[in-house]
Order: sequence, then structure tokens, then C-alpha cells
Amino acid sequence: MIKIVHAEVVADHVVRLEFSDGSSGDLDLTGLLGRDTEMVRPLRDPAFFADFFLELGALCWRNGFELSASSLHRKLAQCGALQRADAA
Repeated sequence: MIKIVHAEVVADHVVRLEFSDGSSGDLDLTGLLGRDTEMVRPLRDPAFFADFFLELGALCWRNGFELSASSLHRKLAQCGALQRADAA
């Protein structure tokens, strides 16, 4: 099971993710913030967005919103932004 082992904000609504398989990538979550839902609206605030934490390998915010490592890993791979550790 893939887990996020490290995450940091590197630009507005862009998070650099490092996964348990050694891969990493920068994920722009701006598109997600366009959704007008109760759980996503608070993430539009840069301070709230940056106040995430990792729980059981998932990216989480204090309002209960979370993104699974496997879905983020898959999204990075699909858009060609996933860097594999063995590619170095």
C-alpha cells in the first residue's frame, strides 16, 4: 500500500509529495479548489490549505477533508509528473 511519507507546500495550492515507494511529484490542487463543496471551500484560504497533516499516509486537513495517497500517486502518474526513485 502506497503512503505519503512527506508533503510540503511549494507554491500556491501546489504540494510536493513523497511516497513510500520512493517516488515523488508536485501536485497542483487548484482544479480541486474549483469545486464548490463544504469540504473544499476552506482549502481556498492559503493558510488553511498549508495547514495539512499526514494521517495513515493520507493528506488531511482539520475540517476532515482527506486525499488518499493512492489517488494522488495515480493522478501524478497519469499527468506525467511522478518521478520514480529508480529514474535518478
